[in-house]
Amino acid sequence: MTDGDVEMREEEELHPLEEKLQEAREKGDKVALAEIILAECEREDVKAVKAREGAVYAYGKLLVEKHDVDGMKQLLVDVRPFFGVIAKSRTARIVRKLFDMVSASGCSLEEQVNLVEEFIVWSRQEKRSFLRQRLQTRLGDLRFQLKRYTEALSGVSALLREVRKLDDKQMLVDIHVLESRLYYVLKNQSKAKAGLVAARTAAHTIYIAPLTQAEIDMQSGVIAAEEKDFKVAYSYFFEAFEGYHCTGEHNVESEAALKYMLMCKILDGSIGDLSQVLQQKNVLQYRTLRAVLAMKEIAEAYKVRDLHQFNDVRKSYEDVFAADVIAETHLTDLYNKLLEQHLSRVVEPYSRVEISHLAGLIKLDAGLIEAKLSQMILDEKLLGILDQAYHCLIVHETDLTDALYPDSLETLENLHKVVDALFDKCAGKFIKEKEEDKQKDSDKKDEKDGNDKEKEKE
Repeated sequence: MTDGDVEMREEEELHPLEEKLQEAREKGDKVALAEIILAECEREDVKAVKAREGAVYAYGKLLVEKHDVDGMKQLLVDVRPFFGVIAKSRTARIVRKLFDMVSASGCSLEEQVNLVEEFIVWSRQEKRSFLRQRLQTRLGDLRFQLKRYTEALSGVSALLREVRKLDDKQMLVDIHVLESRLYYVLKNQSKAKAGLVAARTAAHTIYIAPLTQAEIDMQSGVIAAEEKDFKVAYSYFFEAFEGYHCTGEHNVESEAALKYMLMCKILDGSIGDLSQVLQQKNVLQYRTLRAVLAMKEIAEAYKVRDLHQFNDVRKSYEDVFAADVIAETHLTDLYNKLLEQHLSRVVEPYSRVEISHLAGLIKLDAGLIEAKLSQMILDEKLLGILDQAYHCLIVHETDLTDALYPDSLETLENLHKVVDALFDKCAGKFIKEKEEDKQKDSDKKDEKDGNDKEKEKE
Protein backbone atom coordinates (compact mmCIF):
# COMPACT_ATOMS: atom_id res chain seq x y z
CA MET A 1 0.00 0.00 0.00
CA THR A 2 1.46 3.35 -1.03
CA ASP A 3 1.68 6.43 1.13
CA GLY A 4 -1.02 8.12 -0.99
CA ASP A 5 -3.48 5.29 -0.34
CA VAL A 6 -2.83 5.53 3.39
CA GLU A 7 -3.50 9.29 3.37
CA MET A 8 -6.70 8.83 1.35
CA ARG A 9 -7.91 6.17 3.76
CA GLU A 10 -7.25 8.42 6.73
CA GLU A 11 -9.24 11.23 5.06
CA GLU A 12 -12.18 8.90 4.38
CA GLU A 13 -12.33 7.74 8.01
CA LEU A 14 -15.08 9.52 9.94
CA HIS A 15 -14.54 11.17 13.28
CA PRO A 16 -16.36 9.41 16.16
CA LEU A 17 -18.60 12.45 16.61
CA GLU A 18 -19.44 12.41 12.89
CA GLU A 19 -20.44 8.74 13.08
CA LYS A 20 -22.55 9.43 16.15
CA LEU A 21 -24.18 12.41 14.38
CA GLN A 22 -25.16 10.28 11.38
CA GLU A 23 -26.79 7.66 13.60
CA ALA A 24 -28.60 10.30 15.68
CA ARG A 25 -29.95 12.01 12.55
CA GLU A 26 -31.28 8.74 11.16
CA LYS A 27 -32.99 7.82 14.44
CA GLY A 28 -33.98 11.34 15.45
CA ASP A 29 -32.28 10.76 18.80
CA LYS A 30 -32.37 14.06 20.71
CA VAL A 31 -30.34 12.68 23.61
CA ALA A 32 -27.48 11.66 21.35
CA LEU A 33 -27.56 15.02 19.57
CA ALA A 34 -27.44 16.82 22.93
CA GLU A 35 -24.40 14.75 23.93
CA ILE A 36 -22.60 15.73 20.71
CA ILE A 37 -23.37 19.41 21.33
CA LEU A 38 -21.98 19.22 24.87
CA ALA A 39 -18.92 17.15 23.88
CA GLU A 40 -15.58 18.88 24.35
CA CYS A 41 -13.17 19.36 21.45
CA GLU A 42 -10.19 21.46 20.46
CA ARG A 43 -10.36 24.40 18.04
CA GLU A 44 -7.92 22.60 15.70
CA ASP A 45 -10.16 19.49 15.50
CA VAL A 46 -12.05 20.58 12.38
CA LYS A 47 -14.15 17.42 12.02
CA ALA A 48 -15.30 17.49 15.63
CA VAL A 49 -16.23 21.18 15.37
CA LYS A 50 -18.17 20.52 12.18
CA ALA A 51 -19.98 17.59 13.80
CA ARG A 52 -20.98 19.69 16.80
CA GLU A 53 -22.31 22.44 14.51
CA GLY A 54 -24.30 19.88 12.53
CA ALA A 55 -25.71 18.49 15.79
CA VAL A 56 -26.86 22.00 16.80
CA TYR A 57 -28.81 22.41 13.56
CA ALA A 58 -30.23 18.87 13.63
CA TYR A 59 -31.35 19.23 17.26
CA GLY A 60 -32.91 22.62 16.53
CA LYS A 61 -34.77 21.21 13.52
CA LEU A 62 -36.29 18.44 15.68
CA LEU A 63 -37.41 20.99 18.25
CA VAL A 64 -38.99 23.19 15.55
CA GLU A 65 -40.94 20.23 14.15
CA LYS A 66 -42.35 19.53 17.63
CA HIS A 67 -42.82 23.27 18.41
CA ASP A 68 -40.80 22.79 21.58
CA VAL A 69 -40.19 26.40 22.65
CA ASP A 70 -38.72 25.46 26.03
CA GLY A 71 -36.31 23.08 24.32
CA MET A 72 -35.12 25.86 22.00
CA LYS A 73 -34.54 28.14 25.00
CA GLN A 74 -32.42 25.45 26.67
CA LEU A 75 -30.50 24.84 23.42
CA LEU A 76 -29.50 28.52 23.33
CA VAL A 77 -27.97 28.06 26.79
CA ASP A 78 -26.32 24.68 26.11
CA VAL A 79 -24.63 25.87 22.92
CA ARG A 80 -22.74 28.76 24.57
CA PRO A 81 -19.61 26.74 25.58
CA PHE A 82 -19.29 25.63 21.93
CA PHE A 83 -18.82 29.27 20.85
CA GLY A 84 -15.50 29.34 22.66
CA VAL A 85 -13.86 27.03 20.11
CA ILE A 86 -15.14 28.58 16.85
CA ALA A 87 -14.58 31.86 15.02
CA LYS A 88 -16.68 34.93 15.84
CA SER A 89 -18.19 35.15 12.37
CA ARG A 90 -19.21 31.48 12.56
CA THR A 91 -20.73 32.11 15.98
CA ALA A 92 -22.84 34.96 14.61
CA ARG A 93 -24.10 32.74 11.77
CA ILE A 94 -25.10 29.93 14.17
CA VAL A 95 -26.84 32.34 16.55
CA ARG A 96 -28.79 33.91 13.67
CA LYS A 97 -29.98 30.50 12.47
CA LEU A 98 -30.89 29.44 16.00
CA PHE A 99 -33.03 32.53 16.54
CA ASP A 100 -34.70 31.88 13.17
CA MET A 101 -35.53 28.42 14.52
CA VAL A 102 -36.85 29.96 17.75
CA SER A 103 -39.22 32.10 15.69
CA ALA A 104 -40.29 29.08 13.59
CA SER A 105 -40.96 27.00 16.72
CA GLY A 106 -43.87 29.26 17.66
CA CYS A 107 -42.16 31.39 20.29
CA SER A 108 -43.97 34.67 20.89
CA LEU A 109 -42.33 37.97 20.00
CA GLU A 110 -42.14 39.01 23.66
CA GLU A 111 -40.33 35.79 24.57
CA GLN A 112 -37.95 36.29 21.64
CA VAL A 113 -37.17 39.81 22.90
CA ASN A 114 -36.35 38.41 26.35
CA LEU A 115 -34.12 35.71 24.85
CA VAL A 116 -32.22 38.21 22.70
CA GLU A 117 -31.74 40.56 25.65
CA GLU A 118 -30.33 37.66 27.73
CA PHE A 119 -27.95 36.76 24.92
CA ILE A 120 -26.85 40.41 24.62
CA VAL A 121 -25.99 40.44 28.34
CA TRP A 122 -23.98 37.22 27.89
CA SER A 123 -22.15 38.61 24.84
CA ARG A 124 -21.21 41.74 26.83
CA GLN A 125 -19.81 39.59 29.62
CA GLU A 126 -17.82 37.52 27.12
CA LYS A 127 -16.72 40.71 25.29
CA ARG A 128 -18.11 39.52 21.97
CA SER A 129 -18.86 42.85 20.29
CA PHE A 130 -19.34 41.34 16.83
CA LEU A 131 -22.11 39.05 18.09
CA ARG A 132 -23.66 41.69 20.39
CA GLN A 133 -24.09 44.20 17.56
CA ARG A 134 -25.94 41.68 15.42
CA LEU A 135 -28.13 40.69 18.32
CA GLN A 136 -28.97 44.36 18.96
CA THR A 137 -30.00 44.69 15.32
CA ARG A 138 -32.28 41.69 15.71
CA LEU A 139 -33.68 43.18 18.92
CA GLY A 140 -34.54 46.35 17.02
CA ASP A 141 -36.34 44.30 14.37
CA LEU A 142 -38.34 42.41 17.02
CA ARG A 143 -39.36 45.68 18.67
CA PHE A 144 -40.39 46.95 15.23
CA GLN A 145 -42.67 43.90 14.84
CA LEU A 146 -44.11 44.58 18.31
CA LYS A 147 -44.81 48.22 17.20
CA ARG A 148 -42.52 49.61 19.90
CA TYR A 149 -41.11 52.00 17.34
CA THR A 150 -39.67 54.71 19.58
CA GLU A 151 -37.84 52.19 21.76
CA ALA A 152 -36.51 50.41 18.68
CA LEU A 153 -35.34 53.66 17.08
CA SER A 154 -33.42 54.79 20.18
CA GLY A 155 -31.57 51.46 20.29
CA VAL A 156 -30.82 51.49 16.57
CA SER A 157 -29.52 55.08 16.69
CA ALA A 158 -27.08 54.25 19.50
CA LEU A 159 -25.92 51.11 17.68
CA LEU A 160 -25.46 53.08 14.45
CA ARG A 161 -23.08 55.54 16.11
CA GLU A 162 -21.00 52.64 17.42
CA VAL A 163 -20.86 50.74 14.12
CA ARG A 164 -19.89 53.85 12.12
CA LYS A 165 -16.67 54.06 14.10
CA LEU A 166 -15.87 50.44 13.19
CA ASP A 167 -16.80 50.99 9.51
CA ASP A 168 -18.53 47.59 9.27
CA LYS A 169 -20.26 48.03 5.89
CA GLN A 170 -22.40 44.90 6.07
CA MET A 171 -23.66 45.86 9.49
CA LEU A 172 -24.29 49.43 8.37
CA VAL A 173 -26.49 48.22 5.51
CA ASP A 174 -28.68 46.15 7.87
CA ILE A 175 -28.99 48.97 10.41
CA HIS A 176 -29.79 51.67 7.83
CA VAL A 177 -32.53 49.51 6.27
CA LEU A 178 -34.09 48.95 9.71
CA GLU A 179 -33.73 52.67 10.48
CA SER A 180 -35.53 53.55 7.24
CA ARG A 181 -38.40 51.19 8.08
CA LEU A 182 -38.76 52.73 11.55
CA TYR A 183 -38.80 56.30 10.25
CA TYR A 184 -41.40 55.30 7.64
CA VAL A 185 -43.91 54.02 10.19
CA LEU A 186 -43.21 57.10 12.34
CA LYS A 187 -44.23 59.25 9.32
CA ASN A 188 -40.82 60.89 8.90
CA GLN A 189 -40.45 60.37 5.16
CA SER A 190 -37.35 62.53 4.67
CA LYS A 191 -35.32 60.55 7.22
CA ALA A 192 -36.73 57.26 5.92
CA LYS A 193 -35.47 58.14 2.47
CA ALA A 194 -32.11 59.30 3.86
CA GLY A 195 -31.68 55.98 5.69
CA LEU A 196 -32.42 54.07 2.50
CA VAL A 197 -29.90 56.14 0.51
CA ALA A 198 -27.27 55.46 3.20
CA ALA A 199 -27.98 51.72 2.99
CA ARG A 200 -27.58 51.76 -0.81
CA THR A 201 -24.34 53.75 -0.56
CA ALA A 202 -22.84 51.25 1.89
CA ALA A 203 -24.09 48.30 -0.18
CA HIS A 204 -22.36 49.55 -3.35
CA THR A 205 -18.92 49.22 -1.74
CA ILE A 206 -19.22 45.55 -0.73
CA TYR A 207 -20.77 42.28 -1.81
CA ILE A 208 -24.12 41.79 -0.10
CA ALA A 209 -26.20 38.64 0.13
CA PRO A 210 -29.28 38.31 -2.13
CA LEU A 211 -31.49 38.41 0.96
CA THR A 212 -30.07 41.77 2.04
CA GLN A 213 -30.51 43.14 -1.49
CA ALA A 214 -34.12 41.95 -1.42
CA GLU A 215 -34.67 43.88 1.84
CA ILE A 216 -33.22 47.04 0.25
CA ASP A 217 -35.46 46.62 -2.82
CA MET A 218 -38.48 46.06 -0.58
CA GLN A 219 -37.91 49.28 1.34
CA SER A 220 -37.18 51.14 -1.91
CA GLY A 221 -40.58 50.03 -3.20
CA VAL A 222 -42.27 51.21 0.01
CA ILE A 223 -40.71 54.68 -0.29
CA ALA A 224 -41.55 54.93 -4.01
CA ALA A 225 -45.18 53.94 -3.31
CA GLU A 226 -45.39 56.60 -0.60
CA GLU A 227 -44.29 59.15 -3.23
CA LYS A 228 -47.11 57.90 -5.51
CA ASP A 229 -44.66 56.59 -8.10
CA PHE A 230 -46.36 53.21 -8.40
CA LYS A 231 -44.60 52.03 -11.56
CA VAL A 232 -41.18 52.41 -9.97
CA ALA A 233 -42.52 50.88 -6.75
CA TYR A 234 -43.78 47.86 -8.69
CA SER A 235 -40.35 47.27 -10.25
CA TYR A 236 -38.69 47.39 -6.80
CA PHE A 237 -41.26 45.00 -5.31
CA PHE A 238 -40.74 42.65 -8.25
CA GLU A 239 -36.97 42.57 -7.61
CA ALA A 240 -37.61 41.98 -3.91
CA PHE A 241 -40.02 39.14 -4.70
CA GLU A 242 -37.44 37.48 -6.97
CA GLY A 243 -34.78 37.82 -4.26
CA TYR A 244 -36.94 36.30 -1.52
CA HIS A 245 -38.30 33.58 -3.78
CA CYS A 246 -34.84 32.44 -4.90
CA THR A 247 -33.72 31.87 -1.29
CA GLY A 248 -36.55 29.35 -0.86
CA GLU A 249 -36.77 30.03 2.90
CA HIS A 250 -38.67 33.33 3.08
CA ASN A 251 -42.19 32.58 1.88
CA VAL A 252 -43.73 35.19 4.19
CA GLU A 253 -41.58 37.97 2.71
CA SER A 254 -42.24 36.67 -0.82
CA GLU A 255 -45.98 36.78 -0.15
CA ALA A 256 -45.71 40.36 1.14
CA ALA A 257 -43.71 41.50 -1.91
CA LEU A 258 -46.24 39.89 -4.27
CA LYS A 259 -49.10 41.54 -2.37
CA TYR A 260 -47.46 44.94 -2.81
CA MET A 261 -46.86 44.24 -6.51
CA LEU A 262 -50.59 43.66 -7.02
CA MET A 263 -51.42 46.67 -4.86
CA CYS A 264 -49.25 48.93 -7.06
CA LYS A 265 -51.03 47.71 -10.19
CA ILE A 266 -54.38 48.57 -8.60
CA LEU A 267 -53.26 51.99 -7.39
CA ASP A 268 -51.77 52.75 -10.81
CA GLY A 269 -55.09 51.90 -12.48
CA SER A 270 -53.58 48.93 -14.37
CA ILE A 271 -56.05 46.35 -13.05
CA GLY A 272 -55.96 44.45 -16.36
CA ASP A 273 -52.28 43.59 -15.76
CA LEU A 274 -53.05 41.56 -12.63
CA SER A 275 -53.76 38.39 -14.61
CA GLN A 276 -50.40 38.67 -16.40
CA VAL A 277 -48.58 39.09 -13.09
CA LEU A 278 -50.28 36.03 -11.60
CA GLN A 279 -49.42 33.89 -14.63
CA GLN A 280 -45.67 34.27 -14.16
CA LYS A 281 -43.79 31.06 -13.39
CA ASN A 282 -42.46 32.07 -9.94
CA VAL A 283 -45.88 33.38 -8.87
CA LEU A 284 -47.92 30.24 -9.57
CA GLN A 285 -47.31 28.66 -6.17
CA TYR A 286 -48.56 31.80 -4.38
CA ARG A 287 -51.82 32.25 -6.30
CA THR A 288 -53.98 30.54 -3.65
CA LEU A 289 -52.65 32.51 -0.67
CA ARG A 290 -55.10 34.74 1.21
CA ALA A 291 -53.10 37.90 0.55
CA VAL A 292 -53.23 37.30 -3.22
CA LEU A 293 -56.93 36.41 -3.16
CA ALA A 294 -57.61 39.55 -1.11
CA MET A 295 -55.87 41.78 -3.66
CA LYS A 296 -57.81 40.17 -6.52
CA GLU A 297 -61.12 40.93 -4.78
CA ILE A 298 -59.98 44.48 -3.96
CA ALA A 299 -59.24 44.94 -7.68
CA GLU A 300 -62.72 43.70 -8.62
CA ALA A 301 -64.39 46.07 -6.14
CA TYR A 302 -62.32 49.02 -7.37
CA LYS A 303 -63.06 48.14 -11.00
CA VAL A 304 -66.86 48.34 -10.48
CA ARG A 305 -66.48 51.37 -8.09
CA ASP A 306 -68.46 49.60 -5.36
CA LEU A 307 -67.74 51.06 -1.92
CA HIS A 308 -69.70 48.41 -0.03
CA GLN A 309 -67.98 45.56 -1.82
CA PHE A 310 -64.65 47.28 -1.10
CA ASN A 311 -65.46 47.47 2.63
CA ASP A 312 -66.71 43.87 2.70
CA VAL A 313 -63.43 42.63 1.21
CA ARG A 314 -61.41 44.55 3.80
CA LYS A 315 -63.51 43.05 6.60
CA SER A 316 -63.30 39.53 5.16
CA TYR A 317 -59.51 39.72 4.91
CA GLU A 318 -58.93 41.72 8.07
CA ASP A 319 -56.19 39.26 9.11
CA VAL A 320 -54.29 40.15 5.92
CA PHE A 321 -54.53 43.95 6.16
CA ALA A 322 -54.83 44.75 9.89
CA ALA A 323 -51.19 44.03 10.78
CA ASP A 324 -49.81 45.49 7.54
CA VAL A 325 -49.30 49.23 7.96
CA ILE A 326 -48.22 49.74 4.34
CA ALA A 327 -51.18 47.98 2.71
CA GLU A 328 -53.68 49.48 5.16
CA THR A 329 -52.42 53.02 4.46
CA HIS A 330 -52.68 52.73 0.68
CA LEU A 331 -56.03 50.90 0.77
CA THR A 332 -57.43 53.66 3.00
CA ASP A 333 -56.27 56.23 0.44
CA LEU A 334 -57.88 54.16 -2.31
CA TYR A 335 -61.18 53.97 -0.38
CA ASN A 336 -61.17 57.74 0.20
CA LYS A 337 -60.55 58.30 -3.50
CA LEU A 338 -63.52 56.05 -4.37
CA LEU A 339 -65.74 57.81 -1.84
CA GLU A 340 -64.82 61.26 -3.19
CA GLN A 341 -65.56 60.19 -6.77
CA HIS A 342 -68.88 58.69 -5.69
CA LEU A 343 -69.90 61.77 -3.72
CA SER A 344 -68.96 64.13 -6.56
CA ARG A 345 -71.11 62.10 -8.95
CA VAL A 346 -74.11 62.01 -6.57
CA VAL A 347 -73.95 65.72 -5.63
CA GLU A 348 -73.59 66.96 -9.24
CA PRO A 349 -77.39 67.35 -10.04
CA TYR A 350 -78.14 69.30 -6.83
CA SER A 351 -77.71 72.90 -5.74
CA ARG A 352 -79.03 72.13 -2.23
CA VAL A 353 -79.38 68.65 -0.74
CA GLU A 354 -79.79 67.15 2.72
CA ILE A 355 -76.87 65.16 4.08
CA SER A 356 -79.24 62.40 5.23
CA HIS A 357 -80.49 62.05 1.66
CA LEU A 358 -76.92 61.66 0.36
CA ALA A 359 -76.25 59.09 3.08
CA GLY A 360 -79.35 57.19 1.97
CA LEU A 361 -78.25 57.21 -1.67
CA ILE A 362 -74.74 55.96 -0.90
CA LYS A 363 -75.96 53.78 2.03
CA LEU A 364 -73.32 55.04 4.44
CA ASP A 365 -73.44 56.74 7.85
CA ALA A 366 -74.53 60.41 7.73
CA GLY A 367 -71.70 61.45 10.08
CA LEU A 368 -69.12 59.89 7.75
CA ILE A 369 -70.67 61.65 4.73
CA GLU A 370 -70.70 65.01 6.53
CA ALA A 371 -67.04 64.65 7.57
CA LYS A 372 -66.02 63.69 4.04
CA LEU A 373 -67.93 66.59 2.46
CA SER A 374 -66.28 68.98 4.90
CA GLN A 375 -62.85 67.65 3.98
CA MET A 376 -63.60 67.93 0.24
CA ILE A 377 -64.70 71.55 0.69
CA LEU A 378 -61.53 72.40 2.61
CA ASP A 379 -59.40 70.69 -0.04
CA GLU A 380 -61.27 72.71 -2.73
CA LYS A 381 -62.44 69.52 -4.40
CA LEU A 382 -66.05 70.63 -3.94
CA LEU A 383 -67.36 74.19 -4.25
CA GLY A 384 -70.00 74.74 -1.57
CA ILE A 385 -70.78 75.07 2.13
CA LEU A 386 -72.38 72.92 4.85
CA ASP A 387 -75.49 74.43 6.44
CA GLN A 388 -75.34 73.13 10.02
CA ALA A 389 -78.76 74.57 10.92
CA TYR A 390 -80.60 72.54 8.29
CA HIS A 391 -78.01 69.72 7.95
CA CYS A 392 -77.69 70.18 4.25
CA LEU A 393 -75.10 70.86 1.59
CA ILE A 394 -75.33 74.00 -0.51
CA VAL A 395 -73.47 73.58 -3.78
CA HIS A 396 -72.18 76.70 -5.53
CA GLU A 397 -72.00 77.01 -9.25
CA THR A 398 -68.54 76.74 -10.70
CA ASP A 399 -67.21 80.15 -11.69
CA LEU A 400 -66.37 80.25 -15.38
CA THR A 401 -63.26 82.34 -15.73
CA ASP A 402 -63.39 84.84 -18.64
CA ALA A 403 -60.08 85.02 -20.52
CA LEU A 404 -60.85 88.54 -21.83
CA TYR A 405 -59.92 90.34 -18.59
CA PRO A 406 -56.43 88.77 -18.04
CA ASP A 407 -55.66 89.06 -21.77
CA SER A 408 -56.57 92.75 -21.72
CA LEU A 409 -54.32 93.35 -18.72
CA GLU A 410 -51.43 91.61 -20.47
CA THR A 411 -51.96 93.72 -23.62
CA LEU A 412 -52.00 96.96 -21.63
CA GLU A 413 -48.82 95.98 -19.81
CA ASN A 414 -47.03 95.29 -23.10
CA LEU A 415 -48.23 98.63 -24.53
CA HIS A 416 -46.89 100.35 -21.43
CA LYS A 417 -43.47 98.83 -22.04
CA VAL A 418 -43.51 99.95 -25.71
CA VAL A 419 -44.43 103.54 -24.81
CA ASP A 420 -41.67 103.67 -22.17
CA ALA A 421 -39.17 102.44 -24.73
CA LEU A 422 -40.25 105.12 -27.24
CA PHE A 423 -39.85 107.86 -24.62
CA ASP A 424 -36.37 106.57 -23.75
CA LYS A 425 -35.42 106.56 -27.44
CA CYS A 426 -36.59 110.14 -27.87
CA ALA A 427 -34.57 111.21 -24.84
CA GLY A 428 -31.40 109.70 -26.35
CA LYS A 429 -31.02 107.10 -23.63
CA PHE A 430 -30.35 104.27 -26.06
CA ILE A 431 -27.76 106.32 -27.99
CA LYS A 432 -25.90 107.14 -24.80
CA GLU A 433 -25.92 103.50 -23.68
CA LYS A 434 -24.68 102.43 -27.14
CA GLU A 435 -21.78 104.92 -26.96
CA GLU A 436 -20.87 103.69 -23.47
CA ASP A 437 -20.82 100.07 -24.74
CA LYS A 438 -18.54 101.08 -27.66
CA GLN A 439 -16.15 102.86 -25.29
CA LYS A 440 -15.98 99.77 -23.06
CA ASP A 441 -15.24 97.54 -26.06
CA SER A 442 -12.50 99.95 -27.22
CA ASP A 443 -10.87 99.98 -23.76
CA LYS A 444 -10.87 96.17 -23.61
CA LYS A 445 -9.31 95.97 -27.09
CA ASP A 446 -6.52 98.46 -26.18
CA GLU A 447 -5.78 96.53 -23.00
CA LYS A 448 -5.58 93.27 -24.91
CA ASP A 449 -3.22 94.76 -27.54
CA GLY A 450 -0.95 96.10 -24.78
CA ASN A 451 -0.75 92.66 -23.15
CA ASP A 452 0.12 91.04 -26.49
CA LYS A 453 2.97 93.54 -27.11
CA GLU A 454 4.42 92.90 -23.64
CA LYS A 455 4.39 89.17 -24.31
CA GLU A 456 6.19 89.67 -27.66
CA LYS A 457 8.93 91.76 -25.95
CA GLU A 458 9.50 89.09 -23.35
